[in-house]
Amino acid sequence: MHMKRNGTGRVKTRLVLSGLTASGHDHRISLFLGVMSVCVLTGGVSALAQVSSLQANDSLFNQFNQTSSPGASGSSALEPAMVGSDPNGASAPPPVATPSPRRKGSTVSGQTPVTFTADHLTYDRDGSLVSAEGHVEAWQGDHVLRADKVTYDRNTNIAAASGNVVLLEPDGEVLFSDYAELSQGMKDGVMKNMRALLKFNGRLVANGMRRTDGKVNDMSRVLYTTCNLCLDDPKKPPFWQIRAFTGTQDLEEKKIEYQDAVMEIYGIPVLYLPYMSHPDPSVKRKSGFMVPGIGQSGYLGVFARVPYYLVIDDSSDVTLTATLPSQTGPQLQAYYRKKFNSGDMQINVAAAYVASSSRTDRNAYYDPIRPGFQGLIFAKGEFVYDDTWRYGFNLNNATSAAYLRDYHISGVGTNVLSNNIYLEGFGQGSYTRLNALSYQGISGSFANSTVPYVLPHYVYEYAGQPDSLGGHFSLRTDDFSVLREKGVSDQRASLSLNWDRPAIGRFGDLWKFTLHGDTVAYNATGLNQQPVYAPYTSTTDARALPQAAVEVRLPLTRSAGQWGTQVVEPIAQLIVAPNTGGGGYRYFPNEDSLVTQFTDANLFSLNRFNGLDRMEGGIRANVGLHASWKYRTTMLDGLVGQSYRTHRDDTFMPGLGLSDRASDIVGRVSLSGIGYDLTTRGRFDHRSGRIHYGEAVASFGPSWLRANVGYLYTAENSFYDLTYAPGTVLPVSTPAYQLVTTPRNEVMLGLSTHYEHWRLSAYARRNMEAEQMVALGGDIAYENECFILAMRLYKRYTSILNDTGNETIMFSLTFKTLGSFGFRAF
Repeated sequence: MHMKRNGTGRVKTRLVLSGLTASGHDHRISLFLGVMSVCVLTGGVSALAQVSSLQANDSLFNQFNQTSSPGASGSSALEPAMVGSDPNGASAPPPVATPSPRRKGSTVSGQTPVTFTADHLTYDRDGSLVSAEGHVEAWQGDHVLRADKVTYDRNTNIAAASGNVVLLEPDGEVLFSDYAELSQGMKDGVMKNMRALLKFNGRLVANGMRRTDGKVNDMSRVLYTTCNLCLDDPKKPPFWQIRAFTGTQDLEEKKIEYQDAVMEIYGIPVLYLPYMSHPDPSVKRKSGFMVPGIGQSGYLGVFARVPYYLVIDDSSDVTLTATLPSQTGPQLQAYYRKKFNSGDMQINVAAAYVASSSRTDRNAYYDPIRPGFQGLIFAKGEFVYDDTWRYGFNLNNATSAAYLRDYHISGVGTNVLSNNIYLEGFGQGSYTRLNALSYQGISGSFANSTVPYVLPHYVYEYAGQPDSLGGHFSLRTDDFSVLREKGVSDQRASLSLNWDRPAIGRFGDLWKFTLHGDTVAYNATGLNQQPVYAPYTSTTDARALPQAAVEVRLPLTRSAGQWGTQVVEPIAQLIVAPNTGGGGYRYFPNEDSLVTQFTDANLFSLNRFNGLDRMEGGIRANVGLHASWKYRTTMLDGLVGQSYRTHRDDTFMPGLGLSDRASDIVGRVSLSGIGYDLTTRGRFDHRSGRIHYGEAVASFGPSWLRANVGYLYTAENSFYDLTYAPGTVLPVSTPAYQLVTTPRNEVMLGLSTHYEHWRLSAYARRNMEAEQMVALGGDIAYENECFILAMRLYKRYTSILNDTGNETIMFSLTFKTLGSFGFRAF
């Protein structure tokens, strides 16, 4: 020991002990271990002594006080385990368990200097002991150790820490202990009364822990949970916990294993397992068997689903699931995911052997579905090439709709599966998409020979900046080639040009002048086949429709003082265009204008058809009245209007209210405010006032109790029904379709509520016209910081193929960081 008195009267000491260098200043000392290979912060400690003599003590678990949820107020749950003592006997403030900032990708070796700070340092020359006491803190790189006292024995190379020992790991894991002994570069050691705070609220408690070679932690009398303890009574058992005789935490494999484990709910044993394991909570992905599920269905019988999750590499994984039913053959399913720098891809494939059953399976044409292998492949991907272009694909194929239904696979209820590959581009005010589509009919109602291939479908849109006249120019082209093995095959090229110029009058009136033109050219074959059945077999033709429109609005606003603000806005629109009505359209295919509906939403549209295969022409006037009233937080808004034309237009399907010179009257009323929202719209006969179409949607109630009501009514739900089987070639002028009008009258009710951890919802849908239910269901769920309980009941009354109804019951339990277990019956 060398002592030197400086000019200030203070004593400065320097100790050199087998590479251990200490420098002190007053009572606060910094100690640097540059040569010592002991690293107290490389991931925990391990045992030098056997821990079998340690007895289980549930009071250890109670030292974890209730941890607040993120963002909640209150004291830290870790404070009671970290309170130290002042050397003079006074209570010391608890140290803050906050890891030092970590540099991404940094590593710490045993030769990295270790820095200590303490209130007192004592050196025993005879015993070769160095003791640091009082708020001892040691850090090496990103690792931090805190304790009331740390003693290092140079002879045995053992460092002992006692009194509120806290070990902070770079990954956020925090270890607490009453006493720890460390040796062999801190790769070996023991901890007594160990408590670990893991990621995602994971809590691991052991009576004793031994670390070997810095890789494995062996524990005795283990408890694990992710639940918080009760603030009022921390001695109460948590919601769930795993209690085991012994346990092992593999730090390399990131896995925790238990022997003689018992799952407890509120301290009551509910499940015994001689062995169980689960990934460390810090692990995002880990290969292994997942919790299996069981279920029951009328076709499969009792079945089990056993999933296995396999991590392939950092960017891909696959989930293999075996479905083992009691009444038919098994199914093997593989779900593959892959992440690329430019996008992602998912592939879902499945195969099953369908055995014969007591139920007769037939398709829509009553052809029997024979036993044999069934399967599917669903895949999708999307990739970004650069800031302008992206591309992707969707692949969906299955052997039958009955297979999707029987094995309850996503997509059940559909008769057609779609496939496409596309390229999209986004420019300055422009958009383009090149798409190739194909469809697969998977039920007897759709023969694949009549289902179209769209090779390709091209769309380009452009919207320009304001020009010198103050107008806006835009264009759109929508081109495609449709091929059918049996039926119409056609190619279409179209171009739509539009120019709008807004203007404001001297009285605040708002004007919009529009010039619009549509040009469409066709080449079609097989027109005398489905779905057109025209009197000609082929055509090559084109048509153009120029339109000019002017629209004026006069918003009249007044302030009603404490009654808010009111707006009344008359609207008038005049459109001039050539007539398009008559029977000429039946010589052209109709691929994109099959469905339309006349409502307030398209009252002022230039073309009320969805596409360009059918276009609305003629001289017509659209008039309406828009009004609104805003009162504090309440808004009442409405629109009513009608369309007039100089001629009848039989292009529209009967029942839409657009064929006569005067259209039906359409309107909308909406009311919204805090806690409620109502929207209703309708269409009324312009002569009798009889309602032809109506719908209403309402949502009201506080956030914790919400009600939803929906209503739909259609007096004439018109469609054309094919009177011949698909693919039939009819003689010229033979009617192939029959107009069918069926009214539709449905009501939907829903209710949802949540209170603290509980959520509940129920819904019902009823066909008032047929006087029967359509669907009925409900959900109930409970979720806290460590557990999720979910139950669902659903009953479908409508028919899909030969299935006249379906009931589904789902039940699942999720223990966070462990896994989920579920039961499904359908």
